[in-house]
Amino acid sequence: MPHEIAPRSGVAFTIDKGQTLTVIDPRGEQVADLLAFNRDDIGEVISSGRTLDYASRIYLTTGDPLYSNRSNVMLTIVEDDVGRHDFLLTPCSKDTFRIIYGDTDPHRGCFGNLAEALAPHGVTPDMIPIAFNVFMNVPIDGTTGELKVEPPLSKAGDRLVLRAEMDLIIGLTACSALQSNNGSFKPIHWMVE
Repeated sequence: MPHEIAPRSGVAFTIDKGQTLTVIDPRGEQVADLLAFNRDDIGEVISSGRTLDYASRIYLTTGDPLYSNRSNVMLTIVEDDVGRHDFLLTPCSKDTFRIIYGDTDPHRGCFGNLAEALAPHGVTPDMIPIAFNVFMNVPIDGTTGELKVEPPLSKAGDRLVLRAEMDLIIGLTACSALQSNNGSFKPIHWMVE
């Protein structure tokens, strides 16, 4: 039975090497920010730069490994219903909502949700890197390099399954940015097997 992450919130949990993490979009068009830390040494963390460098592309899917800042494989994508996930944008935050949306009383966003959820595991806010943006749809203009945030391609029930390649601490959210989720906030489901 999957666990539910309420809209605009986040969780942290552990997963053992060899177990799989399934992230499910129960209603469609909802992004989940995913972080991974080595459970034995939280200085080793998921790395957008290493992963994109070694994959030689920005959109990741089945068979792709997600690397750490030390070039070790942390997770491998083993099943993917959507085929559009990326490492392009940092977790949304109070500053995101203040700077991009002009909010005067901004939500803490995925960054704040991840910081709170991961704190009991010894992770401080400055240790939070760019997340793996599950179901996020960010096309890039190949000429100008302009990024556009478009509605996720995920439909209700779509899943991403990742295998843990080491013992991990996972941070996972139901994203808090309207633009990323086609204008509404929905839950995310997850399970470890």
